[in-house]
Amino acid sequence: MLSNDVRNLAQAAVPTAAAGAVGVVVSTVVAGGKGAIGALVATVVVILFMGIGLYVLQRTARTLPHLFQMMGLMLYAAQILLLFIFLSAFKDTTLFNAKAFAFTLVGGTLVWIAAQTRAHMKAKILYVEPESTTGGKPDKPGHSS
Repeated sequence: MLSNDVRNLAQAAVPTAAAGAVGVVVSTVVAGGKGAIGALVATVVVILFMGIGLYVLQRTARTLPHLFQMMGLMLYAAQILLLFIFLSAFKDTTLFNAKAFAFTLVGGTLVWIAAQTRAHMKAKILYVEPESTTGGKPDKPGHSS
């Protein structure tokens, strides 16, 4: 991973982990130990799903920039499908509190999206190639009128 990719991942994952910690504390107070487990599982799921998605999207942007927008849409659809499969698999579990899991999952996802948006807005991404500062002649001299 490039250092910029790691920075983007950290700028989204750290606030999400902090929000997850708050979710664990609140869930522990409200729902006890099972609430804490539910909030912890939700935090791990959000960081794992969204982190893998961000990595795939950044890799696609580097290697296949013409597919970037389509890949982003497909990626979010795949994340929702995987989350649905995860929720279906643990629908009747007694391992953790489902409400604590759900609230922490939604909160963590919203924090991830906000943090990723903030990181993107603060990034200094060049969208125009800067001109050469060497002062040399252009590579392809031609008629200039």
